[in-house]
Amino acid sequence: MPSTSKRISFPPPSALGPLPFSNGVLVGDTFYMSGHLGLDPATKKPPADAEQEARLVLDGFRETLSRAKLGMEDLVFVQVFCSDVTLFDKFNAVYRTYFSGEFPARAFLGSGPLLFGARFEVQGIAVKQLKRRSKKRRG
Repeated sequence: MPSTSKRISFPPPSALGPLPFSNGVLVGDTFYMSGHLGLDPATKKPPADAEQEARLVLDGFRETLSRAKLGMEDLVFVQVFCSDVTLFDKFNAVYRTYFSGEFPARAFLGSGPLLFGARFEVQGIAVKQLKRRSKKRRG
């Protein structure tokens, strides 16, 4: 039986205009999220403070999940690209506040420059109703 897919597209929080990709694609129960940046909607640039940028990127990430009727608890894998790996601790201080349970698997990768001068780009994979399935298996 072929899987159905649903593309979740809407203007990114930074209002950069139409870009040649979907913010996410839902295939069956699996949601693949494109990279998200933490840009200030007014300036279209990252804020001066790295922790504020981390909050912006994770807020946008959570918003994309919400539009797909998912939450941060549905994430199974997150990949973070960072233009300066010395910001690892600052990013983690913000990141951990977005989860109330177990963390998803994650990669934190040092990168070269990111688009629009961003320090962080975050992408991920979520599975719909993961929590409920886990509880069913246990119970």
